[in-house]
Amino acid sequence: MAEKSQIRVYLDEDVRPLLAQVLRERGYDVISCIELKLVGLSDENQLTMAIQMERTILTHNIKDFVQLHKKYYKNHCGIILSDHVEFKVLLKRMLRFLSQSTPDSIRGQLVWLSSYD
Repeated sequence: MAEKSQIRVYLDEDVRPLLAQVLRERGYDVISCIELKLVGLSDENQLTMAIQMERTILTHNIKDFVQLHKKYYKNHCGIILSDHVEFKVLLKRMLRFLSQSTPDSIRGQLVWLSSYD
């Protein structure tokens, strides 16, 4: 089992909930807005939910979340941006990210998941 990260992750509705399930099986604290039945919310409301739950959000919606990062700068637990890639690539990048990052290192940061190849 992977070493547990203290980072708590919230998946936006564009990210397959299977990722949350697989990461949880490996010991990480990950939830999906789909599992929580929080679909159809605006991107800003999704970020607000992540902030309220003190979670880092993972999204494929790069353009909108870059703007939201500017608006909520330093007032969120991190925004992880990922292009649409194969599931196994996304999983590999997230595992690398979670093993190398801490909540303090990403608080208020915009993270490009592609840099964890």
